[in-house]
Amino acid sequence: MTAHSRTPSAGLSRRRLLGAALATGGVAAAAAAVGTLRPEGAAADLRAADYPLPGQVTGDVRVHDPSFVKRPGGGYLVAHTAPDIGLKTSGDRTAFSDAGTVFPGGAPWTTEYTGGERNLWAPHLSYLNGRYHLYYSASTFGSNRSAIFLATSTSGDSGSWTNEGVVVESWTSQDFNAIDPHLSVDAQGRWWLAFGSYWSGIKMIRIDPATGKRLGDAWHSLAGRGGDSIEAPTIFRHGGRYYLFVSFGACCQGADSTYRVMVGRSSDIAGPYYDRNGTPMTSGGGTEVLAGHGGIHGPGHQDVFADSDSDVLAYHYYADDGTALLGLNLLGWASADWPYVH
Repeated sequence: MTAHSRTPSAGLSRRRLLGAALATGGVAAAAAAVGTLRPEGAAADLRAADYPLPGQVTGDVRVHDPSFVKRPGGGYLVAHTAPDIGLKTSGDRTAFSDAGTVFPGGAPWTTEYTGGERNLWAPHLSYLNGRYHLYYSASTFGSNRSAIFLATSTSGDSGSWTNEGVVVESWTSQDFNAIDPHLSVDAQGRWWLAFGSYWSGIKMIRIDPATGKRLGDAWHSLAGRGGDSIEAPTIFRHGGRYYLFVSFGACCQGADSTYRVMVGRSSDIAGPYYDRNGTPMTSGGGTEVLAGHGGIHGPGHQDVFADSDSDVLAYHYYADDGTALLGLNLLGWASADWPYVH
């Protein structure tokens, strides 16, 4: 879970963007896409029109709320929102294949929170201590009667996962929502789980590495917008700081979605986090990293991971016809160490 600063491969970024643009819009679109690439030291706050297209991906790329992990034997495993939690695999971060579901027989322990539906939300994958850890949400739209569960597996394959039970839950009488989990490990090796959506915003608790469950009673508030839209926390360590990526705006409305990826940073994983202008994220702060542009609608529910060639921003976005698709961009770091996509 530890991230390191890397020099992004501009050549790889150009090839991915050029391939995607040729596939979707022909030579003119390809030329426009290549023209949006920026040098590593460029400013991070740009107009939406300047954002690059997602990198080229092929195969089974219909996803919502993707989470990536690099497999110890090579390649990638992706978990995403779907009935029984969907899985995909890729050997090269370009071609993706369906890999079944986490719980092919269903997850009846979640129905108290889902009203009997099998759709489970916003999984987050990690590979730690020789096992895959999967935190995932059970809820219904508009309700904060929700729970985050943990499952583990030694292989990550469909049907191999063991239910480890509830990690944290929320009730309608409370001011937070137990969905959208993200597990992080800090520089001291301590485990933390960030989560939250709307209500009072993004929270974080300590996790016991031995059990994957909650450790102690302390709560930390990381970000909030006074009840307005904020969700999908992702914490990524780079250059001695922790970066909190979140999604603002409306999700799940097809091409009308207004999701956008925002970020703040802190020297302490528990905060406080500030945006580029110095506004606390607990007071609505956030610096925009990616927003809708052209036929890319509502990019968000991001994941950030370190790869051999670059740090990578993964997310879903909606096509013009409302299909939710996988988006991948390389993540660069400007001279002041603020992230930007390219």
